[in-house]
Amino acid sequence: MKFREMLTQAIRRSEIPLRFEPGAEESVAEPVTECLRAWIESHDRPQASDDFERGRKAAVQQLLAELNGAEIAE
Repeated sequence: MKFREMLTQAIRRSEIPLRFEPGAEESVAEPVTECLRAWIESHDRPQASDDFERGRKAAVQQLLAELNGAEIAE
């Protein structure tokens, strides 16, 4: 499943009434996705000097890929 699909489904299941035109869920999901992207990117380091930093960089890249539409491993 893709992150965007999971987020849209969560918005549909929420008790927040969306009385907008079709596509309202996606409009609500976009700012959340952008906020997550900025937060994840803030944890990226330009230089990975040790195993911990290389692991962090790999995790950041995986999370960004999922935000960009890659499938989430289940």
